[in-house]
Amino acid sequence: MKKGIIDRFEGDLAVVEFNDTMEDIPKARLPKEAAIGDVLVFDGDKITIDTKETAKLKQEIEDLMDELFED
Repeated sequence: MKKGIIDRFEGDLAVVEFNDTMEDIPKARLPKEAAIGDVLVFDGDKITIDTKETAKLKQEIEDLMDELFED
């Protein structure tokens, strides 16, 4: 099992970041609701969205942005 984050979509492909590498995954293999920033779990042929990890990551990003743009 491995995890990756959707970085962006390019046509019919999702560019997924795995640690320091990027991999193109056909969008047709992903869950229909998959969006940029979602954390994906790859378990054999099954791909799911880790909603808890995605929410945690989004909160961390929001917190960093709040710190960066404080008056």
